[in-house]
Amino acid sequence: MRTTKGSARAKAKRRLFKRAKGYRGGRRNMIRTVKETLIRAGVFAFRDRRVKKRTYRKLWITRINAACRMRGLRYSQFIHGLNKANIELDRKSLSEIAICDPAGFDMIVETAKEALGA
Repeated sequence: MRTTKGSARAKAKRRLFKRAKGYRGGRRNMIRTVKETLIRAGVFAFRDRRVKKRTYRKLWITRINAACRMRGLRYSQFIHGLNKANIELDRKSLSEIAICDPAGFDMIVETAKEALGA
């Protein structure tokens, strides 16, 4: 006897429609379109988790560059000076220091300048 997949298929569809909640038009209530949309959404999510990291790094570099230029130094010179002085701070923490603790950032910039001069 032929069996149908009634309850299992209904459950699978419910699961898909639940994930597509909030989408507009057929993307929310047409099964084939829902499947395509969810696959595409997953691809974008995967890609943008990596893009977010790049975007934040770009923001930190911009902030550090602005803070360095206020103190008479370019970003590239500053980073080179830090490497010469063996100061291992990442860009996120440097950006936070530049915003929250300008006096501390002044000391870091001076150290980098001395390392460049030596």
